[in-house]
Amino acid sequence: MAGLAAAFGSGAMTNAIAEIEDSGCIFVIGSNTTACHPLISRRIFRAKEKGARLIVADPRNIQLSRFADIAVQQRLGSDVALLNGMMHLIVKNGWQDADYIAQRTEDYEALEKRLQSYSPEKVQAITGVDPADLEHMAELYATHPPASLLYAMGITQHTTGVDNVKSCCNLAMLCGNVGVYAGGINPLRGQNNVQGACDMGGLPDVLTGYQRVSDPEVLEKFSKAWGRKLSFQPGMTITDMIPAMLDGKLKGMLIIGENPKLSDPDWNHLSHALKNLEFLAVQELFLSETAQVADVVLAAASSAEKEGTFTNTERRCMRIRKAVKPVGSALADWEIICRLSTAMGYEMSYQNPEEIFDEMTALTQSYGGMNYQRLGIDGLQWPCPDTDHPDTPYLHKQQFARGKGKFHAIDYRDPAEMPDEKYPFFLTTGRMFAHFHTGTMTRVSPHLDVEQTTGYVSINPADAESIDAHNGDMLVLSSRRGRMEVPARLSRSVEPGTLFLPIHFGENPTNVLTNAEAVDPLAKIPEFKVGAVNVEKMVV
Repeated sequence: MAGLAAAFGSGAMTNAIAEIEDSGCIFVIGSNTTACHPLISRRIFRAKEKGARLIVADPRNIQLSRFADIAVQQRLGSDVALLNGMMHLIVKNGWQDADYIAQRTEDYEALEKRLQSYSPEKVQAITGVDPADLEHMAELYATHPPASLLYAMGITQHTTGVDNVKSCCNLAMLCGNVGVYAGGINPLRGQNNVQGACDMGGLPDVLTGYQRVSDPEVLEKFSKAWGRKLSFQPGMTITDMIPAMLDGKLKGMLIIGENPKLSDPDWNHLSHALKNLEFLAVQELFLSETAQVADVVLAAASSAEKEGTFTNTERRCMRIRKAVKPVGSALADWEIICRLSTAMGYEMSYQNPEEIFDEMTALTQSYGGMNYQRLGIDGLQWPCPDTDHPDTPYLHKQQFARGKGKFHAIDYRDPAEMPDEKYPFFLTTGRMFAHFHTGTMTRVSPHLDVEQTTGYVSINPADAESIDAHNGDMLVLSSRRGRMEVPARLSRSVEPGTLFLPIHFGENPTNVLTNAEAVDPLAKIPEFKVGAVNVEKMVV
């Protein structure tokens, strides 16, 4: 979401996690919060105990839906229409915050004009959501301030991911919920240091703190600090790397703490691309599916075996402290990178992570006031530009980073792949409560793996009956990319015509079916959350 960085903190939560408890209304969309962010879901339950209203919008009937004042199951990929429909009703009923709009935003007129065509009846035709439920959602969100909007990858992993996020921003600004305590737009990051990795320049077009490589002043500052002339050309996104491997333009790769053999779309396409590399090195804790096909595996230390910092989803930078010595010859990531860099001709002679952190804060305004002593136990939330700054629990208190918040007039677009005669089912993918990401860590934990030892596909009982399938029967799922066999789990959590696959299981790799070509044009995020498949009962 780099295009939204200036206004909304580069995908970070605008507000602190603890503030959720004091929200007047919490709107959760595209997040199975109890399964994927259980500590944050506890904050939601505490808010409910204090009287907050809860709205849940998710294509599945998730656990959180059962505690909601209103819960809807919109069709996969229809989020823009749903959000536009809510805003249509808010404007129609005069529930918007007119003073906030006038004083703190711009381009409202274009949004208002676009919303006129999103009547409840049109929205129902696209989303399947009843007009009465839509109005209930709109009223609760608009009339119980401050309202906190929480979303996760159910919003971003679409060809319209950027549009979805912009629509969330539109809704929050429309009701004056950005720049206020206990409100905001709060993306729930998928891993514990995703925010930190992005903050540290783990994106192809920025250096630390989202300083663009195309900015001559930024480039000069970093070139001087590192004693090398740096390129102003952005690097490649993950989805750009795969065709570059196939074309022979990308010849070698170092993968650090990632398992693309399971996490990237279109397994067959990706496997062919990896085989086309001249050299692949993987830096990992365990021998993941990707590490198994590497030329070299570099043994990395876990978070319990090293010093350093993580920055979490609420922009909080915290120290991690070594609890045990690394196993065997494993090294901390920074040590491995320093040795590689030195071997390749650029000497890195850092003595410890604190020295690296101090260099980074000297070059990065949003972290400029942080040091190990100040971080203490609880850490600090950026921006924290100098040592006199207390840190920033919530963003945009006085004004937006860009001055005024910009409304975007967004139209609904269908997902890239819709069900048809050959592939009549919607497929969506995601996580389940017991496992994390591709299972690299959780599936080697006996206590977690025993909760769910194999993959499965959630299928509505009506759909299962139509193919004479029962719980545990093996089903064959096929898409335009490939086919897989997986046991059935009958569940009314999915609507008829929709299937759900968890992403954690290498023996049932979800990405055999997912679409590598369908990506958001700006963010380059694959459309993991929507695809078209066929399902049949396996003939034994």
